[in-house]
Order: sequence, then C-alpha cells, then structure tokens
Amino acid sequence: MLKKLTAETLGTFWLVLGGCGSAVLAAAFPQVGIGLLGVSLAFGLTVLTFAAAVGYISGGHFNPAVSIGLWAGGRFPARDLPAYIIAQVVGAILAGGVLYLIATGKAGVDVVASGFASNGYGEHSPGGYSMLAALITEVVLTAFFLLVILGATDRRAGGLIAPIAIGLALTLIHLISIPVTNTSVNPARSTGVAVYVGGWAISQLWLFWVAPIIGGILGGIIHRFLAEPAGTPKA
Repeated sequence: MLKKLTAETLGTFWLVLGGCGSAVLAAAFPQVGIGLLGVSLAFGLTVLTFAAAVGYISGGHFNPAVSIGLWAGGRFPARDLPAYIIAQVVGAILAGGVLYLIATGKAGVDVVASGFASNGYGEHSPGGYSMLAALITEVVLTAFFLLVILGATDRRAGGLIAPIAIGLALTLIHLISIPVTNTSVNPARSTGVAVYVGGWAISQLWLFWVAPIIGGILGGIIHRFLAEPAGTPKA
C-alpha cells in the first residue's frame, strides 16, 4: 500500500506541475504562447506519461473522482478510497507549492491576481460562464472521462492503449472546458492551486469537488451497466 500511495502522490504531483505549470508559466509567456491547445495537451501528456510509468503499481488514478468512479464501477475497493484521496490531494498541494515558488521567482508576479490556474465560475470563469454551466460541464465531462478510463483498462480491451486513450481523453476535455471552468474534472488538481490563491478560489472549490465526484460515480455506474454481461450477479 505504501508504494501505491507514493505512486499516487507522485502522479498527482506530476499532473498539477505539468498541467497547471503550463498554464501559469508557458501560456502566460508571450514568446512561447502555447495557448489553450498547448495547456490541454500538457494535461493529457502528464496523465499519459505517468499512467504508463506507475499505472501497474497503483492503477494510475491521480484524481479522487477517478478513484471514486472506479469504485462505483466495481473496480476499486471502498476501503482504499480515503488513503488514495489523501495521497492525491497531498501530491497536488505539494506541486502547487513548487509551482508557486517558481512563479514568484519572477519580479512583479501576483499569484492571486493571476488566478494561478484555479478553477472558477461566474466572474472567475475564463469565458464568464455561470455556476450551472460549470456544474453541467464538470459532471458530464468527468462521467465521460470515467467511461474512457474504465473501457480502456477493461481486460477485454487488452490494456495496451489505455494510457494513450486516457491522456487523449483528458486533452479533449480541456479543449472543451478551459473556457468554461479552466477545467477541473479532478478535485485534487483544483485544491492544489486554490489553496495558494485563497479567497474566491477556496469559496468556489466546493463545485470542483462535488461535480467531478458526481460525474465519476455516473461514469462508473454507466460503464458497469454497459460492460457487465447479461445475467452477471450484482456485487
């Protein structure tokens, strides 16, 4: 279990450092200007690379909504959920701290004013989308993310393309939802940067826990319905 939790901590650290780091550092740098496409790809690459690196150790969740969704889909034991979620949040906050130290190493940087890649709705949505729009976006996209994860990692799928499918799914999710919420679909990712912004980021953080968890559970339940052969006894 210690190795699994360490893998989850490191994987979530990598996701937040790579994904949020691309938004905070590279996307804001005029000479680089990677934009929405670059940030989306960065998030996808973090999951692709580290799912391939440690997926065989911990499953490569790196996301409380994924762990809960896998439980809802009958693929993860409930007893391990608290430890996994704690490890993921710790990894995210540590990555946020490292990113904070890097970002503030440049004169004139105001982390709070910049938003620090935090997720938000209303006036804190990149495109000015409402709380309802943010809620629907996060629920639906997290549900489909779980459907991809559960399908790609099903033993009948062979498992060889799982990291690629999952990484590309996360890239697509960011392409859709960065304008709406700055994209969460991951409560740990949201927490990891929000704690350094405080204020509005903390007050809106509830949505980026509730919506992805609801979406994760829905995705798990839908996959279980689709994938279980007819007549399979229910757990």
